[in-house]
Amino acid sequence: MIEAVLWDFGGVFTTSPFEAFNRFELARGLPENFIRTVNSTNLHDNAWAKFESSEIDVEEFDEAFRREAEAHGHSVRGKDVLALLPGEFRPRMARVLTVCKAHYKVGCITNNMKNTPTQATPTTPVPNPERAARTAAILEQFDVVVESSVEGIRKPDPRIYRLTCDRLGVAPGNAVFLDDLGINLKPARAMGMITIKVVTEDQAIADLERATGLKFP
Repeated sequence: MIEAVLWDFGGVFTTSPFEAFNRFELARGLPENFIRTVNSTNLHDNAWAKFESSEIDVEEFDEAFRREAEAHGHSVRGKDVLALLPGEFRPRMARVLTVCKAHYKVGCITNNMKNTPTQATPTTPVPNPERAARTAAILEQFDVVVESSVEGIRKPDPRIYRLTCDRLGVAPGNAVFLDDLGINLKPARAMGMITIKVVTEDQAIADLERATGLKFP
């Protein structure tokens, strides 16, 4: 029996930053998916992983990412990548969250960074007031928000999923989890969660309807 619906934030309530990565790569003459290649190398201990776990700050990330990119043959500053993270909001997905909240517990599990100009969280709002307000309006609906930058652990570490379920008071087998990255869904699925990979907004909502039996506007 489903008791909770858990959500990633970026790439779920907003469009994927991967689209912005690809536009940046095309404009700079970089190989397609170059940024994703850098981020997926040494996955659990690279600059991106350390930044999302608050092991390094913005300046350290900027330099560490540059070194990792150069090891792959091209120089890219970490700050240039951070500027690409904000996506366009998906208003319908926010409405779906509201419907789910009326029937289930809802939680957010997000890998994020402290003190960056592009990240909006309950504790680190972005300078753009309109964007910060829209982000806050979504986040305030959740019963719990679990942030990698606060907890010091990040997806796909199974501990962050268990922590979220514990705070909601639900068993993983009674939860649905939406994320745009398959690598983040794998451990959740192994714990018994129903998982939905968000490729497009319409597809994800249709999959959630099938999982919950609810109908969304």
